[in-house]
Amino acid sequence: MMKSLKARLLIAFGFLYGTALAGLGFILGQLFPVYVEDSIRSNSIRSHDNILRAIEKQRIDLTADQEQAIINALPLDFGGNEFSDIRIRLWIMLIITLIITFILLMVVTSRLIKNLAQPIDNVTNTALELAKGNYRARAFENVESPTIQLSNAVNVLARNLQDIMMIREMEQERLKTLIENMGSALIMIGKEGHVSIVNKAFLELFDVPYSTVYKQVFRELGLPNELEQFVDHVFMTEITYRKQMQIEIQQEFHHMEVYGAPVIGEHGHWLGIVIIMHDISELKKLEQIRKDFVANVSHELRTPITSIKGFSETLLDGAYKEQGTLLSFLEIINKESNRLQMLILDLLELSKIEKHGFTVNIERTSLKDVIVRASEMTVPRLEEKNISFEAEIEQDVVVEGDANRLIQVVMNLMTNATTYSPENTKIKVKLYEQNKSGVIEIIDEGIGIEKPEIPRIFERFYRVDRARSRNSGGTGLGLAIVKHLIEAHHGKIQVESEVGKGTTMRVILPTKQPN
Repeated sequence: MMKSLKARLLIAFGFLYGTALAGLGFILGQLFPVYVEDSIRSNSIRSHDNILRAIEKQRIDLTADQEQAIINALPLDFGGNEFSDIRIRLWIMLIITLIITFILLMVVTSRLIKNLAQPIDNVTNTALELAKGNYRARAFENVESPTIQLSNAVNVLARNLQDIMMIREMEQERLKTLIENMGSALIMIGKEGHVSIVNKAFLELFDVPYSTVYKQVFRELGLPNELEQFVDHVFMTEITYRKQMQIEIQQEFHHMEVYGAPVIGEHGHWLGIVIIMHDISELKKLEQIRKDFVANVSHELRTPITSIKGFSETLLDGAYKEQGTLLSFLEIINKESNRLQMLILDLLELSKIEKHGFTVNIERTSLKDVIVRASEMTVPRLEEKNISFEAEIEQDVVVEGDANRLIQVVMNLMTNATTYSPENTKIKVKLYEQNKSGVIEIIDEGIGIEKPEIPRIFERFYRVDRARSRNSGGTGLGLAIVKHLIEAHHGKIQVESEVGKGTTMRVILPTKQPN
């Protein structure tokens, strides 16, 4: 672990002080004994001279032998042992002095270093925390510190980094939320061919778990061949590419609009490609329905208009002169004009119902009364084909709905059942309550509907048996109107049918409308 700046400076200054004081001590240790010895010798010589001057001054009469004996008695030099003792005492005093000096220097230096190095250590630790990704770290700011500007700068940098990371995290979260919740399937493939990003729509489309897709080689995912070829094309060309294709997924064909583009990172580095798949199956279906609708409307309008035009031209050519022919042709023209009027009225009705914001008049409505009134208006048609009618009502069910619209629904379903039922059969209507909903079932013994055709019977102008429906005077819009009216009541309609045995239409209406 790296030592703090304070510790490193103390060690450096301690080494420097120790070296300097040791050198100084060594020099002083060598010079002091010489200096002391010279000083002692000088003092001895001065003492000898002083004695001689004193003798001369006092005029003491001494013989030469006596004077020499006095001089010899003076110590001109110290012995070896005495001088060694002095040298040892000097070394001890010098070492103690140097140690005390070293300690004092280290104490003073430590105080100075603490004031300078501690803020730097704090800033260093803060910078290390920032480098680790802890952008909440802050340096201590002391206005009296000489490093206050450095601390302020580091804290400003930390706040800026924290703001940048917060913005980046928010952007990443938004991007993740956008990718996860977008309706189109998305997959990103890295330059090595491994899947780096995949969203929920893609997993649901191909019905695969996340663990079997993420970081896997895209060729091992078992994608449709057309999609793999599309990916290869984007990889090879590294340009944006768009294509519509029909691919089989889970034994169902989907019309997909696929968009591919290269992913370019910073500094122009190529990171891989991204593929986005829009499921346009519903749009294709609606487009086909629109084409069929235009064709059917043209056909349905052309047929009565052609009849009216043809018979009127025949009358104008002179057929009106024959009374029987005139009445017959006029009846046909009247019948076709009524049919044309019904078609136009049904088209207007359907357009009104499909219009955004269409509402029904909600009131408490007895479904028993609805069935009674609808059956009364359908009885004449039942009698024409000698079809018996039976109503099985366990109990009356009251719902919140538009009585007139519900009568229209039941009457259309009963009329439709009558149209597709042979003579001498039976139509049964049942009413009961189930799961806080009123249920009406219209059961016939008609020709039935094949299963692949059941989802299409509510399309405009779709007929199971075109000849039978046209001969009955229907417009082909009845079931489409029924479906929209039931949905306007927040209900649903179910169909059960078996070819050659009959059909059951089940209308489910909530007893209370949602707020």
